[in-house]
Amino acid sequence: MATRLRKTRRLRGGRHMGWGQVGQHRASGHQGGLGVTGMLKHHYSSMLKYEPDHYGHSATKPPHPNTTKRWAAVRDLDDLFAKHGSRDDKTGQNVLDLGAAGYQKLLGGGKTNTAYAVRIPRLTASAEEKIRAAGGEVLPADG
Repeated sequence: MATRLRKTRRLRGGRHMGWGQVGQHRASGHQGGLGVTGMLKHHYSSMLKYEPDHYGHSATKPPHPNTTKRWAAVRDLDDLFAKHGSRDDKTGQNVLDLGAAGYQKLLGGGKTNTAYAVRIPRLTASAEEKIRAAGGEVLPADG
């Protein structure tokens, strides 16, 4: 129906729009209550349609998630040795202290042909296997 033919066009000039005295059809009682009133009662169907996630909560998150902030892979050992490595004069090994360089974990991606003595707090089993296969060793992280 065209807007100009609707009943509301005829009622626009008055103060009441067909609802009697001024206070009628204005207060919260005509809206079904204030705020989120009636979400489990008379507004339940609109809540399901427009706010399906109104009740409940998201999955809990641990207060201190155990995430590895900085990691390196076996393929990066040559580049890391150029920046952070040193050669031990007594044993002649290439010593790479990744824990002191700020790395927390060594992953096993890639491969290396150079033997390194790597010091890191955590590493994967495949990373340890590849270091030992190249002739290197894994040192304790604290000393």
